[in-house]
Amino acid sequence: MIDWNGANRRWAARCYPLVGLLIGVLLAVVAAMTSALPTSIQALVLLTLWVALSGGLHLDGVMDLADALGSNAPLERRWQIMKDPQVGSFGVLALVFLLAWKAVLLWWWLTTDGALLWLVVVPALARAGAVALLIGVPAARPEGLAHSWQQGLGWRDLTLALVPLLVVVSAGLLLAPGGTSVAGMVGVLLATGGFTWVFAQGMIRAFHGINGDMLGSAIEGGELWLLMCVSSWWWFVTG
Repeated sequence: MIDWNGANRRWAARCYPLVGLLIGVLLAVVAAMTSALPTSIQALVLLTLWVALSGGLHLDGVMDLADALGSNAPLERRWQIMKDPQVGSFGVLALVFLLAWKAVLLWWWLTTDGALLWLVVVPALARAGAVALLIGVPAARPEGLAHSWQQGLGWRDLTLALVPLLVVVSAGLLLAPGGTSVAGMVGVLLATGGFTWVFAQGMIRAFHGINGDMLGSAIEGGELWLLMCVSSWWWFVTG
């Protein structure tokens, strides 16, 4: 049995983007293997796989956060709503719109023959943003998942977490220069940073910090935002 100590927690956090890379690679492989399918079916296959690979773990955070924010209740009541295992109407709406937008953006990206490297990068960058939140934003309460993971984490851990991503991106730029560009990658990095900063400010204002549900929401929201940026950029470049 693994001892869940500070060193193991730090390495687990450092592996967030690596896990995203593995998810992205599997998505890219399946995208290549299903290229003969109608684009709408292919997009739905990819979305189903995407949800299955994460076990729907982060979607639970999206629903909890949506219910809490949608209640427009005082802070303590919002915390109670987030802990409630039942899902309210705002949570259902958030889930439906998130998955619908993700499906449409995947379809749009596929119809423009988007480079597979982008599909690899998006899940990794979204998780890198979650690591940045863990390091840069205090836990809202001295308990729970976020508080536990934050112990001993520093910006050096984020730097180490980005190493596998930088290796993959560099290899992609060298091996398939027509599929992406340095400017495009810089733009996506800036988009990730911008989303992470805005999300952090929103959570600090609404909850005075973050928790595990918010980290899951940041990953799902970050993936959606980056899919939107990548699809728009690719359509602009190739259109």
